[in-house]
Amino acid sequence: MRRSIRPAGAAFPAVLALAMLTGCGAHGPAASAPSSPTGGAASPMPSGRPCGMGKTAASVPVRVQVVRGTVGCAAALKVERSYAAVLASGKAPGNGGGGPVTVSGWVCVGFDTPEILRTGDTSKCTRAGAEIAEVLPSPSASPSS
Repeated sequence: MRRSIRPAGAAFPAVLALAMLTGCGAHGPAASAPSSPTGGAASPMPSGRPCGMGKTAASVPVRVQVVRGTVGCAAALKVERSYAAVLASGKAPGNGGGGPVTVSGWVCVGFDTPEILRTGDTSKCTRAGAEIAEVLPSPSASPSS
């Protein structure tokens, strides 16, 4: 009897997109978040002043936050959009990008997939003591079938 192949499920496209986002060339850990009692990632870290939504180079929706320093939200969103554009264009160093990449005086780095899955942090950009982060939004609760 032949068995049919079942689809991998809803999580597969998100994990695949995250893997494409960071590639093999990503560097450095983000601020770590402790695991939740269920073994998954705890609330995304680092916490900061929310500035709105953006998208990674792989079109994954992220929250843009000012973690440290005096940075306007318009500037934070512009830096993160520019960083995603550099990665998408293939101009980032390393195998698959990730950084470090300098964008308008900010040094941006992307995190590797295990770090992203553990903390929710996808990248950070720093300049003169200020820090901007891209963080995956918390998963939405969906009704079970």
